[in-house]
Amino acid sequence: VVGGSNPKIWRPPLKTRSSSDINTLQAKEHLERACAGDSESRAWIVNQYSSIAYRVARRYVDDDEAKDLAHDALIKVLLRLRTYDSRWRFETWVATVTRNTCIDWLRRRKRLASYEPGPVPCRQPLPDDSFADAQMRQTVRDALNALPPMYREVLELHHYQDLKYREIAETLDVPIGTVMNRIFRARKKMAATIGKQAA
Repeated sequence: VVGGSNPKIWRPPLKTRSSSDINTLQAKEHLERACAGDSESRAWIVNQYSSIAYRVARRYVDDDEAKDLAHDALIKVLLRLRTYDSRWRFETWVATVTRNTCIDWLRRRKRLASYEPGPVPCRQPLPDDSFADAQMRQTVRDALNALPPMYREVLELHHYQDLKYREIAETLDVPIGTVMNRIFRARKKMAATIGKQAA
């Protein structure tokens, strides 16, 4: 059950074969080619099952986070294709990977919530600038706090814990491209928030 203090990794029951799933000839061919590294078949799998991954992720997080978590889950699916057991329905397996990805993310977010970052490092301001700097720091802090947890997490790891992109990727178990994308989106959202406050 999600939302408990210690959610368990869920494993669905084995399913019988389905003509609408990976057991169709076309899907099986794409799976075999994708396992061999064929980029077109990998893209086919992503396009075919992205909606399933998104719907599962949306049960746990908001829209923006669901898109990112579905993306992360599909990357894991592609990386783990050789471990897929054909006794399972492929769409169920994709849903399982997505669900476990969401549970892992919720656990990390819970741990991060207990971390209170220190003040933003800055040079000692001149007396006349102290009030303005304090206001700016508070504005930045408010904009950071307003971010969805997924985006706030990467910024805090990068700016407050001084982790490099690759270190963040290893900590969160996501591709480095995902880290870069989240930091870009986070900064863009913060800039928009600060801009509205300054207007």
